[in-house]
Amino acid sequence: MTNKELQITANRVRQGIVTAVHSAKCGHPGGSLSITDILTFLYFEHMNIDPSNPKMENRDRFVLSKGHTAPALYSVLANRGFFPVEDLETLRHVGSYLQGHPDMKGIPGVDMSSGSLGQGLSAAVGMALAGKLDGKSYRVYCACGDGEIQEGQIWEASMMASHRKLDNLTVIVDNNGLQIDGNIADVCSPYPIDEKFKAFGFNVICIDGHDFDAIRDAFEKAEAHKGAPTAIIAQTHKGRGVSYMTDQAGWHGKAPNDDEYKQAMDELAAAYDELVKGGEA
Repeated sequence: MTNKELQITANRVRQGIVTAVHSAKCGHPGGSLSITDILTFLYFEHMNIDPSNPKMENRDRFVLSKGHTAPALYSVLANRGFFPVEDLETLRHVGSYLQGHPDMKGIPGVDMSSGSLGQGLSAAVGMALAGKLDGKSYRVYCACGDGEIQEGQIWEASMMASHRKLDNLTVIVDNNGLQIDGNIADVCSPYPIDEKFKAFGFNVICIDGHDFDAIRDAFEKAEAHKGAPTAIIAQTHKGRGVSYMTDQAGWHGKAPNDDEYKQAMDELAAAYDELVKGGEA
């Protein structure tokens, strides 16, 4: 896809996120909007997947370790054709298969149930190790929050990934700088994130997580690197795409009311129209 096509698709994904969280009257829009561009690139350009065959044996695997940002994953999966976009409006509703956190048993395209922070990377390491032992060619991607990497299990999993030389594993750290209690540097600073992963034996790439050229280059380099797992540290903005949510910790886990929903959707619609008729944003 061209960058413009990816930007247009990411805009649709953001509209789905805002719609889902508003319909649920709860959820986590901020971190969902910050990871949107990376998920859009992975699912629409980079990963080997097939919406008509979600359990394809040699598919690439994705684990959303920061599972509370499920609205982003659901919107990407829906827009990619794994299930109807209209179902996003049932997020967290009684009887809906779209639970508050990803469920591999009930949601097409979800490779791992997640949401207990710190645990997703361990599952991803297991998947990558299984691929190596079975001689499979699939790759494994795992998205972690920058607040989430305060969890010790992240570093236990990182140690194993490096020890086993899992070069089929790519970890993405969504470095939007904010968690539920505020700035990550004030809560329990994980900085310098890049140096920590380097110390654990990772190939490390730092990028602007909203720049599709940088995103594409990083994942191509990760795939080409042999002998060690890769960590992509993506500098992002919480609430990206919605003016009043951008870089605001208060929108970590809060749904927009009706007026806020209208403003967000109007802004996203205007941005969509500008992309369709104009140049790249």
